[in-house]
Amino acid sequence: MRTFFYLTILCMVFGSCKNQASLEASDQPNIVLFFVDDMGWQDTSVPFWHKKTPFNERYNTPNMEKLASEGMMFTQAYATPVCSPTRISLMTGMNAARHRVTNWTLHKDALQPMETNHKALSFPAWNVNGMSPEPLDLAVYADPLPSMLQKAGYFTIHAGKAHFGAIDTPAENPEAIGFDVNIAGHAAGGPGSYLGENNFSANWRGGSAEWDVPGLEKYHGQEIFLTEALTLEAKVAMDVALNKNKPFFMYMSHYAVHAPIEKDKRYYQKYLDKGLDEKEASYAALIEGMDKSLGDIMKYLEEKSLMDNTIILFMSDNGGLSVHGRGGESHTHNKPLSSGKGSIHEGGIRVPMIAKWPGVTVPGSKNDNYLIIEDFYPSILEMAGVEDKTTVQKVDGKSFTGLLKNNRPGQVEQRSLFWHYPNEWGPKGPGIGAFSAIRKGDFKLIYYHIDESFELFNIREDIGEQNNLAATKPEKVKELASLLTAHLKEVAAQMPIHKESGNPVAYPGE
Repeated sequence: MRTFFYLTILCMVFGSCKNQASLEASDQPNIVLFFVDDMGWQDTSVPFWHKKTPFNERYNTPNMEKLASEGMMFTQAYATPVCSPTRISLMTGMNAARHRVTNWTLHKDALQPMETNHKALSFPAWNVNGMSPEPLDLAVYADPLPSMLQKAGYFTIHAGKAHFGAIDTPAENPEAIGFDVNIAGHAAGGPGSYLGENNFSANWRGGSAEWDVPGLEKYHGQEIFLTEALTLEAKVAMDVALNKNKPFFMYMSHYAVHAPIEKDKRYYQKYLDKGLDEKEASYAALIEGMDKSLGDIMKYLEEKSLMDNTIILFMSDNGGLSVHGRGGESHTHNKPLSSGKGSIHEGGIRVPMIAKWPGVTVPGSKNDNYLIIEDFYPSILEMAGVEDKTTVQKVDGKSFTGLLKNNRPGQVEQRSLFWHYPNEWGPKGPGIGAFSAIRKGDFKLIYYHIDESFELFNIREDIGEQNNLAATKPEKVKELASLLTAHLKEVAAQMPIHKESGNPVAYPGE
């Protein structure tokens, strides 16, 4: 309240303040959540490991480097393996097993084709409609994060990918879940095109109009990349918040670096010159364009003298794409991590995370404690000073603000983290398929639904998950399977059914 006191004195002396509410708003920090789509743990020049790797040398992300030097890096930040479950956990604070939006959403009331055609498993009627601010069939009803912040006095901005609700459901429009402004967000989880010349439409690749990015018609026909257009519009929206004299929550949710992997001409040639093939040069350019956006947002905050009162959080929604659509060997683009997007192996769920909270985080610090995406919900509410956190949903996430305030490098918490995916993604690869999983301490147990088998890894000793310990450590399997089963039962998790026997997949501890 020190800021409030000094401003009150200034008001008394100069008589220039509008009202008390506008003063109190200055005590609330602005919050920017910079959220990247499909960005892997290695898709950056910032090393989130104990050493730099060839991938860290490949990519150029100077603004991520700057943010890391000013804030705290988290080396073991986790999302889910695919986008919609992560985004719903972020917006509700719920674990995916509880909210049941366990796969990616698009069409109302419809399972994905790869699920309806599976040879061995019948999949449950998961919440294919995503989340909803009101009761809706096949959707999770919850008090969304932006709505909670809006009630607390924040001007809430959505820019980029939404993917909160299926087509023709309320949450298809981000404004329905509490955003004051929606820039280019709709039901689809990827862009029709990154190019203004293509009107950001999928028409150029024979795709359906449901993938076309909406609301950016002013840039149609122009030589501009989607990340740049979104950044320009985000700055305009922040100007609106400042004119309203309100703190803002800005959810900068880039479509990058999701497919289609198109050329960003600003950076593409330099990666070709480094010897990358056409596809990998395009991917590296996508990453650098995303990083420029981060730099532009930070520059805006500095120019507006907002940096000292703005919290910046950087996160990705799942691991980097590696199973298809890339140059080089599949499942290798996140090394030393195994696999990538769609997988429960580390390459599919471990992602880059940076947090800068001025006056709180130690500049240039690193934290090895693990956390998971649903933790952002209570953390952001705590950062915003929201006192009434009563919600219709049970919040599973745990606030990580204590980690930001008390840097404890190297200390791994013994809390259990859970993942649940009773679904089919489509492609094949290490760790891909229907599963449930738990991490507790150094150990991660994966339970595959199709054959009810286990993988057990010591993540600290075997970050690449090459040594399955399930056969040699049966007591550890039993211990973790019991904890995982208790969680699945507590949240009434859905399980697939074996088509041959007609029996549900057994819980891992049974």
